[in-house]
Amino acid sequence: MAAIRSAQLGLKVAVVERAPQLGGTCLVWGCIPTKALLENAHALKVAQDAAEWGVTGVTSPGIDMTRVHARKDKIVTGLTKGIEFLFKKNKIDWIKGSARLMGKGKIDVTGADARQLTAKEVIVATGSSPRSVPGITIDKTRIITSDQAIHLAAVPKTMAIMGSGAVGVEFASIFRRFGAEVTVIELLPRLVPNEDEAVSAELAKAFKKRGITTKVGTKVTSAIVKDGTVAIEMAGADGKTESLAVDILLVATGRGPVTEGLGAKEVGLVIDERGYIKVDTLFRTNVAGISAIGDVITMGTGAHPQLAHLSSAEGIVLAERIAGKNPPPINYDQVPGCTYCDPEIGSIGLTEAEAKKRGFDVVVGTFPFGVLGRAKIAGETEGFVKIVADKKYDEVLGVHMIGPRATELVAEAGVALRLESTVEELIRTIHAHPTMSEAIGEAAHAVHGGAIHS
Repeated sequence: MAAIRSAQLGLKVAVVERAPQLGGTCLVWGCIPTKALLENAHALKVAQDAAEWGVTGVTSPGIDMTRVHARKDKIVTGLTKGIEFLFKKNKIDWIKGSARLMGKGKIDVTGADARQLTAKEVIVATGSSPRSVPGITIDKTRIITSDQAIHLAAVPKTMAIMGSGAVGVEFASIFRRFGAEVTVIELLPRLVPNEDEAVSAELAKAFKKRGITTKVGTKVTSAIVKDGTVAIEMAGADGKTESLAVDILLVATGRGPVTEGLGAKEVGLVIDERGYIKVDTLFRTNVAGISAIGDVITMGTGAHPQLAHLSSAEGIVLAERIAGKNPPPINYDQVPGCTYCDPEIGSIGLTEAEAKKRGFDVVVGTFPFGVLGRAKIAGETEGFVKIVADKKYDEVLGVHMIGPRATELVAEAGVALRLESTVEELIRTIHAHPTMSEAIGEAAHAVHGGAIHS
């Protein structure tokens, strides 16, 4: 994104990328392949419920992982080729290799296109990679990360997942639907701990209904491969220990910055204790001519969300700043979060707890999807929309939803927050019928004292 926007603004641009495909983590190993697998899971769900839909001739639907991966890989390849086309269209040079900062605008490239480059401005956008936890060795066969999970040739009979962030709960949804017995282990007291507490509770209920076992407030103390299985030892918040044996352990406890071999410390970049490159609100590092964006950065004000769409937005802002424009800094309170588990989660803005912590006089309204005609038609009636607002000025502070199409519906909430919408304005916005989006309008009514249909 930074490269394309820079080129559009008249700059001469080269991108150093060592992977055989363009697109980075999201396209090649993350967002796109996992969502492709989730669509397969959804298709299987519909097939398994064929009788409910009046579809005949479907006897014993199952999953063919060979064809699943073929479809996924075709999607990924098509999109990466699309980026290659955009590079050519915008006259961006793709230099194949690994880059190392040498200082004074110089970059040393090793690999297929080994050379030395000189540029007035250098952007570090090296992203992140899966990380383990102390005492657990990832062997990429039995103890794996998401990088291996997207390529599993067969569905394991049993799987444990460490971590209930987006990666963890998405893979839990995928492999449970594919037929695996799944256990999710979370160190913190609730699932998807970054979400509003009501969303966490609803997901826990939905996972229980699907037969996914969840263990929150639980620490994995050891995981050892023995005789073709993974022996896991756990300790609960009460100190009680528990053992579990599974075919596969997926470690989804977070991602760390990719800075190894980059030469960041050697050129004087300030890096925090976790390895992230420190930047200001317009992505300048402490070294003139070097900027950084995406998963590799920190602003020193808490965790930087590791989201592809945020990194893309940062790339555009940075390109415009380098090109001499005057772009406004990103409002990090207005970054949408989407989790594509079943049911989906979409959220933006402040949670109820965070809004209270910041001193707002908070009022909330919720509305269940199950009341909606469109939800009943689709056979997807779980979940709700929750609006968090400021009572004094009626401003919408946050919107949190779990349920059908939540990852699409959150876009309306994004516009509302961007335009500093009031709850009253959402109420007066006519939502088409029958749609899932009616839940947002009804939740707004609920903030003011009562939804019409509940």
